[in-house]
Formats: sequence, C-alpha cells, structure tokens
Amino acid sequence: MADDFGYLNARVRARRGSLLKESFFQEALDLSYPDFLRLLSESVYGQELSGQGLLDVDRAIGRTLARLVGDLPRLASGEAREAVRLLLLRNDLANLQAVLRAKATGRPFEEVALLPGTLREALWQQAYEAQDPASMAQVLSVPGHPLAQALRGAIRETQDLSRVEALLAKRFFENVAKASKGLEEAALRDYLALEVDAENLRTALKLQGQDVPAEALFIRGGRFVDRVRFARLLEGDYAVLDELAGTPFASLAGARDLKELERRLRCVLLNEAKKGSADPLGAGLVLAYVKERAWEGMRLRLLARRAYFGLPRSRVEEEVTCA
Repeated sequence: MADDFGYLNARVRARRGSLLKESFFQEALDLSYPDFLRLLSESVYGQELSGQGLLDVDRAIGRTLARLVGDLPRLASGEAREAVRLLLLRNDLANLQAVLRAKATGRPFEEVALLPGTLREALWQQAYEAQDPASMAQVLSVPGHPLAQALRGAIRETQDLSRVEALLAKRFFENVAKASKGLEEAALRDYLALEVDAENLRTALKLQGQDVPAEALFIRGGRFVDRVRFARLLEGDYAVLDELAGTPFASLAGARDLKELERRLRCVLLNEAKKGSADPLGAGLVLAYVKERAWEGMRLRLLARRAYFGLPRSRVEEEVTCA
C-alpha cells in the first residue's frame, strides 16, 4: 500500500457516506423504543443488531465502530499508519479511563462505552476482570501497549482514581507529542495540541480545591492553556475560561461545573476535527472521520436510553447536539 494517504482517504471517503444524517438524530429524539430499534436496524448498525435490549444496541454500536474504524491502520503504511495509530491510541486512553471508573464504581463491563481503538473488546474485558490496577497493567503489557507502563507509573504515585486518570493523560499526551513531531501533518499536531489543552482544563476542574501540585499534573504541549492558567483554574479561578475568547475554546466562557465543561469541550474538539474533512491528501480526513464516528456512537447510546426509559426529549437533547 502507498505510504501516503491516497488509498486510505479513498476508503475513508466511502465510509463517511454511511455516517448518519442529522435528520436521523432529530427523528430519534421523539421515537418510542421499538421505533428507535426499527430506525437503527435500517442504518449501517443494523447488521450487528441481534436483539432488542439496551445491551444488544450497545453491542451493535461497539461492533460497528470497531469494524468501520478499528481496521484503518491496516489500510495504510508509513506516516499514514502512524497518524491513524495516534488517533486510535487516544481512544485507548479513554477506554482505559472508562474501565478504571467502571471497576471502581461497580458498574458491569457491559455498560462501558468503548471507543474503537487498537485493542479488542475481549482484552478490555480481561483488564476489567483483573484484580486491581496493577493487574490491569499486566493485561495491557501482553500486547505491548504503551498504556501499561503509564498505568504502572500512575499507581506508583497515587491510588486516588481522579489523579490516576490525570497522570495517565499526562504520560500519554507527552508521549504522543514526541511521536507526532516526526510527522509532517501540521493539522494533526495542531488538533492534538487542542486535546492537551482540553485535558488540562478537565483535570484542573476535576481536581479543583484538592491539595495537588499543579506541576505534577500539568501536561505540556498545549496551545492556549499554559501552566499559570492551569494552576489558577485548579485553585478555583474561573476567569481562566473567560480569558479564552478568541481561541477555539471561546464557548467555554461561563462554564462552572465539570459536566458542562466536558459537554462544551466535546463540541469544540468535534468541530475542530471536522475541519479536517476538507483535507483529501493528509491526515485531516481520517481525523474528522474517527471523531465523527465516536460522536455518532455516543449519541446513539444516549438516544437508545432516552427511548428505552421513555424520557422526555429535553432530558437528552442538549447532550446529543453540537452546533
């Protein structure tokens, strides 16, 4: 296969044609659960739908995402493959954090919304079933995954879950920053820098008011959130968010809790990633596709639960909408 993005992007363009239209989601906001299942069965997710329960829907979503995203590294070589690998490793980090939270809170593995990454669902289940985080790291070390070493390092420093998540992100993004320097993909590097900013903002708000050293958790490599702003937000200075006017994070102004911050960040990063769809010869198109599919899966899971439990449209509309 060619070392550039030509073949890979041709395949991605074809797959983007199966992304669900916005009209699908607007219609689903008002459907009963049986009607939602019917609508889903008529989409690209239908061939994986083998039952009518919520877990059946979740499995169909997970398997479809794995099929349509997880094989992308095999469709490229050289720099193109490395760019895709970095994107899917980002999903691996989110999956590890989700598995850690689920295990700590007693949620069953079946309820963990995995993103398509470099590892199969079966390995994540093994990690979930491991006795403790150290054993999870051992499971991840079998395929030689870089997050195994990151997890070992994090749990050596703390047993607090929020801090473990923050240290995992710090190690991950700093390693990714080194790897991305070798790529000639400015759009991908710029986007990953925004991810660093977003993670710093999440961490600062999540650990706000706790006696934690800013230096130990701050991730280098962002564009708009420096160490000073990180420390200020960690100490409770929300003016930091208002100071981001004129940057891609301008919409964060006025956010005052973690849930609201994460919702707005999700939309900022999605919209920035989607700009790459105009890049037919580089990593931008793949970046847009990977993020669009992940957002699509999240929306479907939320809409399935709204329909299943008969919740009013207003309960989830804001969560499944990005301007």
